[in-house]
Amino acid sequence: MDKTSINERVLLSARYIIENNATVRQTAEAVGISKSTVHSDVCDKLRRIDLSLYEQVRQILEYNLSVRHIRGGISTKHRYEMLKSKDDN
Repeated sequence: MDKTSINERVLLSARYIIENNATVRQTAEAVGISKSTVHSDVCDKLRRIDLSLYEQVRQILEYNLSVRHIRGGISTKHRYEMLKSKDDN
């Protein structure tokens, strides 16, 4: 992969995160690359490519990190509600 295509991938991931307030996991699925690649792209490479875009992405990722425990609790609650509804039928 040449440097131009890597930079394009980094910018694509960054724009996706900003436009969708997306998590690293959501971005990886949408762009078709691994979570660790997205994380490396937006945390390391993006800083060297576009500092202002990097700062926007960091704000979103920091917010996502701060609410991660809430999202996990909601997901767990939903999973157990689904299991309970299956058992009731």
